[in-house]
Amino acid sequence: MADIDCIVIGAGVVGLAVARELALAGRETLVVEAAEGIGTGTSARNSEVIHAGIYYPPGSLKARLCVEGKQLLYEYCAARGVPHQRLGKLIVSASPEQTLKLAGIAAQARHNGVDDLYQITGAQAQELEPALVCDAALVSPSTGIVDSHGLMLALQGDAENAGAQCVFMTPFQQGQVLENGEFLLSFDGAEAMELTARCVINAAGLSAPAVARQLAGQPGALIPPAYYCKGSYFTLSGRSPFSRLIYPMPDHAGLGVHLTVDLGGQAKFGPDTEWVDGENYDIDPGRAADFYAAVRQYWPALPDGALQPGYTGIRPKIVGPDAAAADFLIAGPATHGVPGLVNLFGIESPGLTSCLALGRYALDTLEQTTRSV
Repeated sequence: MADIDCIVIGAGVVGLAVARELALAGRETLVVEAAEGIGTGTSARNSEVIHAGIYYPPGSLKARLCVEGKQLLYEYCAARGVPHQRLGKLIVSASPEQTLKLAGIAAQARHNGVDDLYQITGAQAQELEPALVCDAALVSPSTGIVDSHGLMLALQGDAENAGAQCVFMTPFQQGQVLENGEFLLSFDGAEAMELTARCVINAAGLSAPAVARQLAGQPGALIPPAYYCKGSYFTLSGRSPFSRLIYPMPDHAGLGVHLTVDLGGQAKFGPDTEWVDGENYDIDPGRAADFYAAVRQYWPALPDGALQPGYTGIRPKIVGPDAAAADFLIAGPATHGVPGLVNLFGIESPGLTSCLALGRYALDTLEQTTRSV
């Protein structure tokens, strides 16, 4: 008999959502996290936006799970009292040439099941947001913001109330698949231990490819490389002139330097894109110059000296800077041939929005091969 049914590696928002889903399904679950607490990495270093599901290729996991996850997340936050607001956002074009592309964005959104977008003129956009200057805009009423830490606390509470346990300061070291199909895993740190488990869900975020490589018994060629794409955020000193989120036209690496408003009304801009070799969260104040140029395309009245260094995050990408953005890669037994193992690779944006849907998807992927065990 294995020591435990399911081990989830990683206590970010997705790992906690997976653990909650497993525990509510009656699975004995242990969440093991290398850091000192929940959500200290990517989950705590993002825009905290509830995405509508607009930009992702139709039929992709990102499109499907974002649209499903958005609905689940709004319902969950309302039921559990997690602070959130459905602010809406404007996707703004800076020129008539960009405006021609708005219809294509709206059409793609409809393919994804997002049917509430509508286009307005620059003058109409300025009526909504007087500080905004643009040629035209798409309005997304279902975009919002959420308190990511409050969300993670709620997920952790649900998981633990259903019997799950969380241990911290306990980095995964190595593991292997035993002949009986169980997993033997070794952990270091405060709760150093060696355990056997029937199922393993790798939700380690930035470290997910490295964790997979340390778990022997799966084809190494199917584990993607890890690429780190750093994004810096600058905050606005003083009161925000905007009540909605403002997004420029997307580029190939991300959604551009957009403006978001947090639950306290503080405006922040970002993220930009900077490909880096490792996990370093220092912010370079010199990047502000590019932010001023980007933001003034839609807010030309941005005062000099108004941007202050905020924080940085790192997107856990599985393709490099010259490749098209990759879909979520949820590698279950149908991918790698190992029953009871699910790897979650490349869970960048819209991972926060999709967390509850990702939890369901991971459980379904797991149960497809363990129902008969």
